[in-house]
Amino acid sequence: MESEICVVIPAYNASLTIHKVITGALKHCPNVIVADDGSDDNTSAVAERAGARIIKINQNRGKGNALKLLFHSASKQGYRAVISIDADGQHAPDSIPSFIDAYLKHPDSIIVGSRMNERNKIPRARLNSMKIANFFSSLASNQPLEDTQCGFRLYPLSVINKLRLTTEKYVTEAEILIKFGDSGGQIRFVNIDTIYNDSGSHFRTIEDFSAITSYVIFYITFKWLIEGVTPNKANTYYPGNIVDRLSNKGHLSLVIKIIAVFTCLPIVALFLLEYILLSPFLNIFASVQRAGYGYTKIAVATFMLPITLIITLINNLLNALGFRVRLVDKIIEIFYPEIR
Repeated sequence: MESEICVVIPAYNASLTIHKVITGALKHCPNVIVADDGSDDNTSAVAERAGARIIKINQNRGKGNALKLLFHSASKQGYRAVISIDADGQHAPDSIPSFIDAYLKHPDSIIVGSRMNERNKIPRARLNSMKIANFFSSLASNQPLEDTQCGFRLYPLSVINKLRLTTEKYVTEAEILIKFGDSGGQIRFVNIDTIYNDSGSHFRTIEDFSAITSYVIFYITFKWLIEGVTPNKANTYYPGNIVDRLSNKGHLSLVIKIIAVFTCLPIVALFLLEYILLSPFLNIFASVQRAGYGYTKIAVATFMLPITLIITLINNLLNALGFRVRLVDKIIEIFYPEIR
C-alpha cells in the first residue's frame, strides 16, 4: 500500500528543518516529493540529500500553488494518494501510519490531522482564529470539522482531481475541505501531536486568517443563495458551479469577493428573514437544518465577526504593551462553539 502513497512537502526557506522531516517520513513511506517554493536558502539541496525528489519553483508563490504542483506531479507518477506534511518540523512524521490506517478503512475520505486533543499547547491567538475558521468551514462543508488549519493531511488524488481549485496560499487548504465536503464527501480526523517549535510558521495570523475568512464568506454566501431557492439541496458544489465560475474572472473575482465580504451582514439578515418565514414550509437552507444548529445563531455569529476582529486587534495591542488580557476568549466561547 505504501507504494501507492507518497509524502508531499511544500517548503520555503526550510533548510534547518526539512532534513529531519524527510528522513522521518521515509521511515513510513518510501516516496517523498518536495516543492521548493522559491527559497532563498539551500532547501532544495538539503531535501535532495535527505532522499526526496525536488520540484523547483523559481519564485515564491505560496503554499496553495506548491500543493497544486505536488498533486499534479504525484498524479502523473501514478500515486493514488498523497500525505501532505509541513517542512517546518511542526508535524511528527511518526503519525503517518495513523493516516494510512484511516485511508485503508476510508479510501474515499480526506484524512486531516487534529491537534484538538492537545489544544492547551496551541498559542491562544492561533487557537481563537482556528475556532472561528472551524465554525464557518463546518457550515460550508456540511459536517463538523475539528481542525481546518492543520496541513498534515492525506488526500486521495481521485478526490483532488474532481475539484477545481482556484485559490492560492493558505486559502487552498480551506477551499479543498469546503468544496469536497459540500459535494458530499466525508472528512475524517486522526489525532496528532501538537508541536510548536522555534522554526516559526509562515502563517500570518491576521493576514492569512483574514484571507481564509474572506473566502469562506464568499463561498458560503453563494452556497446559501443556492440553498435558499432550492429545497432539499444541502450539497451545492460541483466542478464549474457558480463559485468556480466567479473565481476565474481575474480582477473581477477579487471585486466580487470584496463585495461579498462587505455586504455579508445585510445578506445574512435577508437569509435569516427568508429562513424564518419559509423554513417551516420548505426544506430550504437544507445544510443548516441538517446541522441542527439554527440559522439565527449562525446569523448572530456572522454579525459578531467585525466586532470580534476589532476586539482581537485591541487584545493584541494590549498584550504587546505588556498587559496579559484575554478579551476574545469569552466571545469565541459564546458565539463560535464547536459544531458537532
